[in-house]
Amino acid sequence: MANAWKRDKSTPFLTSRNLLLLFPISLLLIFFFYFTKTSNSNSIITNQISLQTLFPINSIQPFDCFKCPQSHPVIANLVEGVRYPFLYSLADLGSLPDKPHKNIVRMLKGKPFRRPDISVTIQDVLEKMKTKSNGYVVDVGANVGMATFAAAAMGFKVLAFEPVFENLQRICDGMFFNRVGDRVTLFEAAVSDRLGNITFHKLVGRLDNSAVSASGAKLAFKSNEEIELQVPSIPLDHVIPESEQVLLLKIDVQGWEYHVLRGASKLLSRKAGEAPYLIYEEDERLLEASNSSSKEIRSFLNSVGYHHCTMHGTDAHCTK
Repeated sequence: MANAWKRDKSTPFLTSRNLLLLFPISLLLIFFFYFTKTSNSNSIITNQISLQTLFPINSIQPFDCFKCPQSHPVIANLVEGVRYPFLYSLADLGSLPDKPHKNIVRMLKGKPFRRPDISVTIQDVLEKMKTKSNGYVVDVGANVGMATFAAAAMGFKVLAFEPVFENLQRICDGMFFNRVGDRVTLFEAAVSDRLGNITFHKLVGRLDNSAVSASGAKLAFKSNEEIELQVPSIPLDHVIPESEQVLLLKIDVQGWEYHVLRGASKLLSRKAGEAPYLIYEEDERLLEASNSSSKEIRSFLNSVGYHHCTMHGTDAHCTK
């Protein structure tokens, strides 16, 4: 029985023969993981180089959603009644549990988010430009991305500018939810006519009303807390190369529109057919709070060749 036991017992795993077999397999696995990591790194480096070439690094770096701390909770939903559907994430939840945001109430009732007017407007304008898909849409004052994702859902490339960190987090959410990370380039900045830093006033509970002007930020919500902070300031002409086509420029910056437009003088001075379709908010009270006026804006636009403007609610639509 002893000899039988010796014949039937299992052979030790770590024999010299097995070790010789394991050695080349280990080398192959190490090579595979190294090659995979190197390929991914090269891909990331290539993307960064192309991005930095397009948007000069001496002006501003694009916002990195992968390094951005995730906000909690994330509440996102589909938007109702748009031709090209998309989702966006809320920045302000309202006063919970007593007065939740209207869109949270809609979600609890099984309804999508209310359709934002700007989303419909953006898609209506871009519908006529679908053959020019190589051009950019520029969204200044992107908030949580209701214009950005309306354009990206149609396949357009978007440059989005937003200085409020909480809104940047929500745009990052939307870039993931809508699978448009390859179409949207995000910048953490207030667009203006000067390069540097600028004092910005964040309105707690109404982040969409935050503004460069303190009085403009609190114009409609005087009881909300206001937080003053420094944010990067960038003119569009410092970011957008003359070689890149811009199809549409949308500006909603709570009265700071004149300064944004002046910082885009080269872009707006392009000849008819190459200059962007322009949509900007023209609210006289907000403009006055920022020491400008609709008359001053129209005079500037005339000087760069925009002679045709029509009003759609509080938004001006201008073309050459």
